[in-house]
Amino acid sequence: MSAQADRYRPAEVEAKWQARWQQAGVFKVSEDPSRPKFYCLEMFPYPSGRIHMGHVRNYCIGDGLARFKRMQGYNVLHPMGWDAFGMPAENAAIANNTHPARWTYDNIEFMRKQLKRLGYSYDWDREFATCDPSYYRWEQLVFLKMWEKDLVYRKLSLVNWCEHCRTVLANEQVEQGLCWRCGEPVGQKRLWGYYFRITRYAEELLEWLDKLPGWPERVKTMQRNWIGKSHGAETHFPLEGREGVIKVFTTRADTLYGATFMSLAPEHPLALELAEGTEQEQAVKEFIDKVARQSYADRADERKKEGVFTGAWCRNPLTGRRMPIYVANFVLMDYGTGAVMAVPTHDQRDFEFAKEYGLPLVEVIVGPDGPIGVENMTQAFTDYGTLINSGPFDGMSSQEAMRAIAAELERRGLGRETVHYRLRDWGISRQRYWGAPIPMIHCEDCGLVPVPEEDLPVVLPLEAQLPPTGGSPLPDLEEWVRVDCPRCGRPARREVDTMDTFVESSWYFARYACPHYDQGPLDPGPTSYWMPVDQYIGGIEHAVLHLLYSRFYTKVLRDLGLIHCDEPFTNLLTQGMVIKDGAKMSKSKGNVVDPDEMVERYGADAVRTFMLFAAPPERDLDWTDQGAEGAYRFLQRLWRVSLAVAEHARGVEPYAGGEKLTGALADLHTKTHQTIKKVGEDISGRFQFNTAIAAVMELVNLISLVEQDAQARQHPAWAAVLREAVEAAVKLISPIAPHIADELWERLGHQGFLIDQPWPSYDEKALVKAEKVVVVQVGGKKRAQLLLPADADDEALRQAALADPGVQKFIAGKEIKKIIVVQGKLVNLVV
Repeated sequence: MSAQADRYRPAEVEAKWQARWQQAGVFKVSEDPSRPKFYCLEMFPYPSGRIHMGHVRNYCIGDGLARFKRMQGYNVLHPMGWDAFGMPAENAAIANNTHPARWTYDNIEFMRKQLKRLGYSYDWDREFATCDPSYYRWEQLVFLKMWEKDLVYRKLSLVNWCEHCRTVLANEQVEQGLCWRCGEPVGQKRLWGYYFRITRYAEELLEWLDKLPGWPERVKTMQRNWIGKSHGAETHFPLEGREGVIKVFTTRADTLYGATFMSLAPEHPLALELAEGTEQEQAVKEFIDKVARQSYADRADERKKEGVFTGAWCRNPLTGRRMPIYVANFVLMDYGTGAVMAVPTHDQRDFEFAKEYGLPLVEVIVGPDGPIGVENMTQAFTDYGTLINSGPFDGMSSQEAMRAIAAELERRGLGRETVHYRLRDWGISRQRYWGAPIPMIHCEDCGLVPVPEEDLPVVLPLEAQLPPTGGSPLPDLEEWVRVDCPRCGRPARREVDTMDTFVESSWYFARYACPHYDQGPLDPGPTSYWMPVDQYIGGIEHAVLHLLYSRFYTKVLRDLGLIHCDEPFTNLLTQGMVIKDGAKMSKSKGNVVDPDEMVERYGADAVRTFMLFAAPPERDLDWTDQGAEGAYRFLQRLWRVSLAVAEHARGVEPYAGGEKLTGALADLHTKTHQTIKKVGEDISGRFQFNTAIAAVMELVNLISLVEQDAQARQHPAWAAVLREAVEAAVKLISPIAPHIADELWERLGHQGFLIDQPWPSYDEKALVKAEKVVVVQVGGKKRAQLLLPADADDEALRQAALADPGVQKFIAGKEIKKIIVVQGKLVNLVV
C-alpha cells in the first residue's frame, strides 16, 4: 500500500466506523442483572437549531466516561433526547413565520445529525422529545396524582411577570431581578396559578444534601442557601384599634425591645387594608402601584429605600410601645411573612429608613466597648453582644436572650420559637402555548375538576396560530377550550395555562429507562435496574433550577410509588464553559466557533481530543484553532506509528514476559504499564481526561523513538514490546477518539469494536522500579501517601504534595511557612 493511501483521512475513517456502529447496534443496551450497571447522562439539549461548543464539551466528557465504563465491564446506559417545549420555540416561530412544532422537529433532525457526526455512543432507540404527547401524557397523570395527594394547589397571588416573554416566572427563574431566559426586568402581577408543594420537602431536600458526597460542594451550598433554613421566633404584633396581629419571623429576637416601627411588603394583604378610611389611603395606593411597576432589581437596590406610612399602628408585644406601620419597597413578600419588625439601631436597612423618615431609635445590644448612644450612631450595630434597655433580659448575651425572649412570647401567647425556610412553592403555570397542557377543567357549578385519567393525554392543539405579539392562542381556541364537565356534564372550559418546561426536565432521566412503556410513566423493572443516574453532567447554572426541581420531583415519584430511589443523581459533574479569546462565546463578540466547521477541518476525533485535553472538565476551556490543530497532529502521529508497528509486528503477539528487557525496551515496557495505570486512575477517579491524554501522548512519543532505535531493533522482543505499547495506546485513547482507535485496532489485525474489549490492565511488577511511596504530612500529621516516579527530585516531590486533593483541604486558606523534603520518603508542610 502506498504512503499516500495510508494517509490519515478523518472524514473517511469516521464515516466508516459510524456506519459500522449503527449497523451492528453496538450502543443498544438492555437490563442485565448479571453485570454491574452504569447510567451516564449529560443534561439533554434544547433543540435550538444547532449544537454549540458548550454542547460538544459536555457530550465529549459524558461519552468518554461511558465508553471507558463499558470497557471496564459495566452495562452502560447512555441515552439522548430533547428538552423540546419552551418559549424560545414560540419566539423563533413568530420571527420565522412558522409553527413551534415544525421549528422544533426540524431542529431536532439537524442536531441529531450533528451529534451522530461526532460519534457519541448514544442508544438512539431511547430517544424522545418532551413535546411528544406520548411523553407528557404521563406528566399529566403525575399532576393528577399530585392533585389527589394535595401536592398541587391553585391560588390567586402576586407573581413574577416577564412582560417580554409574557409569562409567569418561578422565584428560581428570577436572577438579580431579571428574567433567566431573556434578561429583561421582571415585574409583579396578580394572577391565578398552580403550585407544586415543594416546601413540604424542604427539610428532606436539605438533609439529603449531606448524603450526596459525589456532588460539588458549591452546588450543595447554593441549594442550602436557596432552601434557606433559619431558626428564629415567630412574633405577633397586636394591631391598635382593631382585631388581629401582624406576624413576623425574625432570627434576631434578642433585638425585639429595639423594634420601633413595622415595615410591610407592598404585596402584604394588610398593606392596603390598614390604610382604608385614613388620610393615608390614597398615598398608600399610589405607592403600591408604583412599586408594582418596579423590577426586583430596583427594589433590591440598596440606594432606593422608599416607604409610606399607612396611618395605622401596632404594639410591640413585650414593651407595649406604639409602632407606626409603613409599607416599604425593600420588603419582599416571598421572604419570611412579608412583614419586618424594624430595629434601626441593629439593622442597616432599618437604620437608613429610620433616618430618612425621622423614626425613633432605641439601642438594645452593646459590644465589648459598651453603649454607642443613638445620638452618636452613624450606622447600625449588627453584631451579637449583650442586651441593654431590654427589661428582665438585660445583661444576657444575644444567644441566651433569643431563647429566653422566644419562651416569653410563647408564654404570653404572642409568638413561639420556630424554623423558617426561604424556599417557596414552585409556581408551574405559564401563559404560553408551547408547553404541556395542565389537565384541569373549570366548571361554574363544580369548580376545578381534574381531567379523568382515561381522557389523557390532553393534547396541545397543533392547529393553533400564534399571535404575532406573543402570548398564548389557547384561550381563543374555542373548539379546544369548550368541554363538558366530567363531573356534572354541563358545559365547562379547559385550563389554558401550560406547565413550566422545568417539569418535563424533572423526570426525563427516569423515562430513559423505559421510553416505550405505555402502561404508565415508569416501568418498575427497568427503572429499578437503571435508576438512579450514576453520573450526571451539566452546567452549574442549573444548581437551583433543574437540579433542585429534579430532586423534588424524584421524591414525589417515590412517594407516589412510581420509583424506588430517594435521589435522581448519585454523582454530579459541573463542567466549565467553552470560551474564546478569554470571553464567553457570543455572536455580538464575533468569537463563536462552529462545531461543524471544526469537524470538517480536523475531524470529530481531533475536536473530541482537544475538548478533553485543553482543560480539566470543571474549569473553563479556552478554544483555540491552534489547539485543535495540535490534537489533529497528535492523531496523525498515532496513526503513523501504529501502522509502522502493525507492519513490524505482523504475526507477533504483545510482549507478555519471557525475554529480559533492557535499555529502551525496558523503559517502553514500564512506560506502557505506567500509562495504563495513570489513564485509568485519571478518568475513573477525577475525570482528568486532560492528564490522561497527555500520558498517552508521552507513550506515543516513546513508541516512536523505540520504533526507530537501531539498538532496540536487535532485541528479539522488540516487535512484541512495540505491539504491547501500541495496542495499549490505541485502547487507552479509544474513549476519547473512538473512530481512529477502531480503525487502528483493525489495522493491527483485530476484529470487532474496541468498546467491547476489556480495559487494559497493568502489571504491578512493571511499575516497581519506576515508583516510590512518599508520605505527605501537614504540620507533622500524615495526610496523604503518594506514588511518584523513582527519579522525582525535591521540587517534583514538593509540587506533587501541594497538588494532591487530599492535602489541599488541610492547607486551604493557610500560609505555608516551610516545606521539608526527605528524599524518597517524606514531604512535611509547615503551616
